[in-house]
Amino acid sequence: MSLYLEDIVVGSQYVTEEVTITAEEIIAFATQFDPQPFHTDPEAAKTSFFGGLAASGWHTAAITMRLLVTQGPELAGGTIGAGGELSWPSPTRPGDRLHVRITVESVTASKSNPSRGSTMLRVETLSSDGELRQLFTVRTLLFARS
Repeated sequence: MSLYLEDIVVGSQYVTEEVTITAEEIIAFATQFDPQPFHTDPEAAKTSFFGGLAASGWHTAAITMRLLVTQGPELAGGTIGAGGELSWPSPTRPGDRLHVRITVESVTASKSNPSRGSTMLRVETLSSDGELRQLFTVRTLLFARS
């Protein structure tokens, strides 16, 4: 069921199922999009800042987006970002089981356009043991029913 501006409530939370990240996925993503040795070469990664193979932050972001869109709140008109802040407090590792917790922090109706508004979402990507891998605070566009 699609959610509209009128349906979104501050404090609501949505939690996705877990996905497991493999070394092969980390290396494949990084080879194409972020080809640094600590993302693509397990041996070289051992002597890096990370002390072992770590997923690109952009890989974690892509996984987060997939989970947000496929298992998070179904927003009418789609999940349309309008700006945000992104951080990676700890690296995603091979074998990590990640899930996303989405919390509605605010809902604002547009003063100039009654057909829409926005919401501020706190999107936390967590390992199965609760370690925060990514924090994405994002404003998304919301549409009113009519």
